Amino acid sequence: MLSLVSSVAVILLALPLTSAAPDQSILVSETFLSTLRSPRPFHAQLSPHRNRTCIAASHDDAQTDDAEYILQAIRDCDNGGHVIFAEKLEYIIASPLNLTGLSAIDLDIQGRVSFPADLAYWQKNSFDLVFQNAISFFILGGKDVNVYGGGELDGNGQSWWEAYAKNKTVKRPILFAIDGIASGSVSNIRLYNSPMWHNFIANSTDVVYSNLDIFSTSNNEYFEKNTDGWDIYRSNNIVIENSTITNGDDCVSFKPNSTSILVQNLRCNGTHGISVGSLGQYPERVDYVEDILVRNISMFNSSEGARIKVWPDAYSEKSASLTGGGGRGLVRNVTYDGMFLDNVDYGLTITQCYGQDDEEECFKHPSKLNITDITFRNIRGRSNRVFSPIVGHLVCSSPDTCSGILAEDVDIRTINGSNLVTCRNLNRDNLDLNCTDWSKGYNPA
Repeated sequence: MLSLVSSVAVILLALPLTSAAPDQSILVSETFLSTLRSPRPFHAQLSPHRNRTCIAASHDDAQTDDAEYILQAIRDCDNGGHVIFAEKLEYIIASPLNLTGLSAIDLDIQGRVSFPADLAYWQKNSFDLVFQNAISFFILGGKDVNVYGGGELDGNGQSWWEAYAKNKTVKRPILFAIDGIASGSVSNIRLYNSPMWHNFIANSTDVVYSNLDIFSTSNNEYFEKNTDGWDIYRSNNIVIENSTITNGDDCVSFKPNSTSILVQNLRCNGTHGISVGSLGQYPERVDYVEDILVRNISMFNSSEGARIKVWPDAYSEKSASLTGGGGRGLVRNVTYDGMFLDNVDYGLTITQCYGQDDEEECFKHPSKLNITDITFRNIRGRSNRVFSPIVGHLVCSSPDTCSGILAEDVDIRTINGSNLVTCRNLNRDNLDLNCTDWSKGYNPA
């Protein structure tokens, strides 16, 4: 017999207990509960079996805040439980949820979770993630935490994208933020219409993302800007795999202090590529990204394929809300192995001039963030006309700031067959590319 949060219509209809109060528990059989749970995905099966089941209640009226119901269910099933967001219910989260410090819990999201676009409220009440003006609706953290279920999270991003287009100081929430997870997984869910990044992974280790469907596109002229698929920050041993992404920015971005990351089997559409960086934005910080493997990626209709971007050693303005430069650090042991490209601006990019459009001015202030031991292998496909006849841009701010750059089995061509790659301030001996000094600059997208 297991504990169950009882204020859920489907359960109360199935049992003659309609007078039960929302904060009471009722007892039902394990056989019955097993019919309600989603099967645990492979990555979740690696953690112990859950011995309690809780069903989160919902007003199911598309407007009333369900945050307290959700929080109650999670509290009741923390330390060994399984929380179900019922398949036929819609959950409204209209107030911030601090879900950190959890232990041994599965969040089985079968229904729809929606975050109303109350811009004024969330500006004042969201969680500040202390990185690049990032905020979030909720924070998830703890040990042995698994999220799955086949349901969806909807960030109602259209209003946010329109507001940001008119006012670049508007802070937009991240749709799914984890901070401080030690061992966990996120799989088999859909993320739609994120106001900003879809996933933020901070201060975490041993987390697997698998089988996510990410989709954010604007329905008018206000672009779905900064809607990265994943941003990894100060985290180690992360896997991202077997997912599809349609958005308006990086498919995956390795932010400062990301190490031992595997990204594989992704289909990215409309993105800015698989990106290291940007790094070196803050002069007082040391940024490092190392031991990264990216393999078997399909990239469609995107500004970039494989990209590494760091700031120069001078103050630069990428945009009104993104400025910096002068930071120190290292990018080391990054491999892109297996990438198919179709309709991309640049197939390959290395720039140490991020935020500085004048490359000659950038060269006067070489980056303090060195790039070493980079491999581009088995990359092929078609670029578009944006930078034709150039298909790639590998430019370091000084010959002393890049080393060990390797390109082999790379065949990227424009629609007319050109395959020129800008190669400046780096050793061309290990570049099996058609290098040229001619530069059209890095892609500011």
